[in-house]
Amino acid sequence: MEQRRGLLLIISSPSGAGKSTLSQRLRHWDPTIRFSVSATTRKPRKGEVDGEDYYFRSRAEFESMVDSGEMLEHAEVFGNYYGSPMGPVSDAMSAGADTLFDIDWQGGQQIRNSALGKDVVSIFILPPSMAELENRLRTRGQDTDAVITGRMAKSQAEISHWAEYDYVLVNRDLDEAEAQLRTILTAERLRRGRQPQLSDFVRSLDQEFKDRS
Repeated sequence: MEQRRGLLLIISSPSGAGKSTLSQRLRHWDPTIRFSVSATTRKPRKGEVDGEDYYFRSRAEFESMVDSGEMLEHAEVFGNYYGSPMGPVSDAMSAGADTLFDIDWQGGQQIRNSALGKDVVSIFILPPSMAELENRLRTRGQDTDAVITGRMAKSQAEISHWAEYDYVLVNRDLDEAEAQLRTILTAERLRRGRQPQLSDFVRSLDQEFKDRS
């Protein structure tokens, strides 16, 4: 039986709205989902492994990948390039595996406009309120007040792109949001266009009907 083609699942949200936690939960629910490992020009930090945490590349190597069309999306952040290599994603799709992208709206936009855009399912996660978003940022205790203020200011611009996505979820409760993500992924996998075996199956039913006549 011909296997289905893998899809590209993009999850975006302002910082603190829950995309990373929900991405982790989704992969725990279905370990066959592959996570898109980004390439970067920054130096490895202690304990980071090439090919697992990031694909560490020189600036010249990264720019060569961009020029040759090997990057699905990329951006320069604080003097370093970050991006999603196309090779591992294409291999996963051919193997019938889904690839998860935990990226911002700019990266999502580039992937939707790429050669693999027709295989994208995009989901934007909204916080229940801006007050709750700020509370979550402060509760996790990772950032200074100045950083939190910056993240909150940036969140308004990020949220303005919600209408570009296929699905939009309001993360009021993690369990509820996770259940909604599972439902979306299950339904998208069952789309007629993602089940290449259906044509042969229907022909077999037709032949069975004729044999009974």
